[in-house]
Amino acid sequence: MAAKSFDAELDAVNAAAHLPPAEAEPLLRKFLHHRNNLIVSRAAKHAAALNLTQLTTELAEAFPRFMVDPAKQDPQCWAKNEIAKALAAFEYQDAQLFLSGLKHHQYEPSFGGPSDSAGPLRGTCAHALVQCRELSSMVLLRHLTPLFADKELPVRINAARAIEQIGSDSAALLLRLRAELGPVPPDTESPELLGACIGGTLRLDGDDALPWAARFITLKPLDQTDLDISAEAAFVLAEHRSPAAVSHLTRAAEQTSNPDLRDILFSALAASRLPESTAWLLQRIASGSLGSRSAAKALCDANPSEETLDQLKSLGHPCPSA
Repeated sequence: MAAKSFDAELDAVNAAAHLPPAEAEPLLRKFLHHRNNLIVSRAAKHAAALNLTQLTTELAEAFPRFMVDPAKQDPQCWAKNEIAKALAAFEYQDAQLFLSGLKHHQYEPSFGGPSDSAGPLRGTCAHALVQCRELSSMVLLRHLTPLFADKELPVRINAARAIEQIGSDSAALLLRLRAELGPVPPDTESPELLGACIGGTLRLDGDDALPWAARFITLKPLDQTDLDISAEAAFVLAEHRSPAAVSHLTRAAEQTSNPDLRDILFSALAASRLPESTAWLLQRIASGSLGSRSAAKALCDANPSEETLDQLKSLGHPCPSA
């Protein structure tokens, strides 16, 4: 009977998502007071989707309930995650709630030993803190900087992205510093964090940061980690979508003697979809330069325009699916 009752309640809270907001509000308000973390997580998720900002108080009051004996009351942080996401979407301004989530670790049994299920919560709260107007940029940086030492890679990446959102000169300098430190434990095999720091710096400082960012393209990578960092930097430059960035990528492609790095740079250039990138790759193919076949493959893989498809075909490198 208890299982049937729970299933009925779960069906009811999910059904509320398809109701008009005015009809869903009282139902979701009731479910936010439920003891079960899955029920509350669904109610919070639907409240956010329906933009029911009038449930902000109930959401904020529910959060600390699941911080008590959390592994038992809220396994996998289901309730806390969705509550934090909803409050962030509603631009909730009580920084203390998000700070408690930012510092929360929740170790639960798993295969291979206890694992921390609160990583996504820390990442959500990092982004939510940035919108709390009572916190100065320097206070935010003091709270977010320790996340660079978090054991969970997604949390470290979210810290970089949250710091980028601050948008200050100090934030840009901190991102530069973390990138300059390179792959230090626990990031020796996870260059994605460096990519987030390089990309954040480029977005904050613009083209002035391009020469600095291009230095992370190691022309003579010694191992896979070097190559992965070069790839991160190359695609970050490509995403910047600037003719100046194209110049750095083409220069690196011409100078490197590493065929794997050359292929990566071709792919980054093609992915930028800038006219300057496409023209440079086509010219390299037409001249029969080293790696012309790889250049053609890079263009084919980048969803080229009909004009580019025709040019590749005329050069004797038709795309397989064309």
